[in-house]
Amino acid sequence: MRTSLLLLAALLAAPAVAADAAPAAKASTALPGVHRPPEQIAIPGLDRKRQLRLYLPPGYATSKKRYPVLYMHDGQNLFDEATAYAAEWKVDETLDALSREGKLELIVVGIDNGADKRMTELNAWDHPRFGRAEGRQYTDFIVKTLKPLIDARYRTLPGRLDTAIMGSSMGGLASHYAIVRYPQVFGKAGVFSPAYWTAPASFDFVASRPLPKDARVYMLMGGMEGESMVPDAERMAGVVRASGHPVDATVLRIVPEAKHDEGFWSGELRAALLWMFGPRR
Repeated sequence: MRTSLLLLAALLAAPAVAADAAPAAKASTALPGVHRPPEQIAIPGLDRKRQLRLYLPPGYATSKKRYPVLYMHDGQNLFDEATAYAAEWKVDETLDALSREGKLELIVVGIDNGADKRMTELNAWDHPRFGRAEGRQYTDFIVKTLKPLIDARYRTLPGRLDTAIMGSSMGGLASHYAIVRYPQVFGKAGVFSPAYWTAPASFDFVASRPLPKDARVYMLMGGMEGESMVPDAERMAGVVRASGHPVDATVLRIVPEAKHDEGFWSGELRAALLWMFGPRR
């Protein structure tokens, strides 16, 4: 088990996740709906700035519609092979297809990870190896700085039931933390391959703060991600159920042969989004 955790830790903390770390020769795969705002946004309390990457639905420029918003971590890996660490999530391809089918249209706000700060920014709890937690400040940045900016600049549906947060690995942990800490802001969370093992206190945190009954949490895990990953996800799903959250408002999907990578997450994205943003029962 220790060997598996060490390998997973190395993957989670890999320095190659730095902004635009991929070789320059890689061709861009981002679709026209993806935009990279020129200015970086300051993160209060952390003395650093962060690049955004936005996706707008195909009809955004020609309509007056307002759209739900999905905030996602690790923005470098969402839309473009040229900036991704290993591979991209294909968020833009997935949502363009859903738009053509008339099933779902979203604005997506991708927040670049902080490279060597990623392990601390995405964790709200101190870790003996990775350092002092910065997850509280990072989450406050999304809620108090970034969301008001996005709501002011774009045609959003700003209410909690139209606002979601999603990420994988440390980003899965950060997304679960965000919806529990700010249930008045986020009504949905996509918690992909969450690294609960880096934050043992997260179980008590979730247990002590039951979510509103209409909040939706989609938890995803691969069976080949590491010895503790599936048991931790099952434990957390049990914590959520024990808090009284409705069974039909939480998903735990375990894919036995799946590994800890973007290929897995991109392949599961469509189903997760349709469930998260689907009609309410």
